[in-house]
Amino acid sequence: MRRRSLMLATPMLLATPGVRAQAATLPFYTAGPGSAFLPYGEAVARFAATKGVMLEVRRSAGSLENLRRVEDEPGAIGTAFLGSVVDALQGTPAAGGRRHRAVRALFPMYETGFMAAAPRARGLVRFANLAGKKVGCGPARGPAETFFRAAAEVAGITAEIVSGDSAPLAEATLRGEIDALWQGAVLPIPALVMVADGTDSVIIGPGEEVSRGVVARLPHLAPLTVAAGTYRGQNAPVMSFAAWNFVIANAALPEEVAYAVTRAVLSAGDPRQEISAAAAGTRAANAGTNRVLAFHPGAVRALREAGATVPEIAQPT
Repeated sequence: MRRRSLMLATPMLLATPGVRAQAATLPFYTAGPGSAFLPYGEAVARFAATKGVMLEVRRSAGSLENLRRVEDEPGAIGTAFLGSVVDALQGTPAAGGRRHRAVRALFPMYETGFMAAAPRARGLVRFANLAGKKVGCGPARGPAETFFRAAAEVAGITAEIVSGDSAPLAEATLRGEIDALWQGAVLPIPALVMVADGTDSVIIGPGEEVSRGVVARLPHLAPLTVAAGTYRGQNAPVMSFAAWNFVIANAALPEEVAYAVTRAVLSAGDPRQEISAAAAGTRAANAGTNRVLAFHPGAVRALREAGATVPEIAQPT
């Protein structure tokens, strides 16, 4: 009786081949205007609808609210940064001191890569050259600063961190008031594009060894290779790390529903073209970038059918 009542209380959708159609739509929590989560969610919902999967995009305050809502709503899905997932699993103050036990991963969204840009005239070509320099790192105590400090610690350097909004920091870099700008976002990072387009610049990553050390310390990160040509004047790949974002669901979401949602979204042959530019990483092959949150059984089935190796991650207890 409990299983039956759960399924009746869960708003369902689905008319994909091999999956019995259900009524209504699935709430999909994203974020507010100005966040990358909202347009990504809207694009995914539009694409999923062409596959018979109906998602109702709902605005929110972002990852932590989405985690809370999915934890409490068996029939909801949401977008989440894996760093916030770690907070939720551990019940840190950022997550309201509450340990989340019901959230599960469905599929990868996109990566937030981290790197720096510096005018070539500054003579900075490697991460180690940032020692003692003024480095813009975005808002104080934000993710960019957090991950820059982690990379600097692994590299054994210290720098003078300058806080502020991305665009003014980019302008300060171009004026020579600070030496470099370190940022994190979907590639290419807009603030770094401002620097690279504004003057002959160098794109600087932590490098393979430092990046490996940061990823070892922070399991919600993954290695990243920034392809040559991502920024103007970038003639060689840059090695760094990325923070991944995943779509999440409640463990009580029926397996067939989780399967159908995941399969529908991952059916895009070219997600960049069929969904949106931000969805370039929404591929089954990127499932392994999640090393912190257990996957929903329905998602595991869809991912494996798509040829992905799905990591086995212990469920929250």
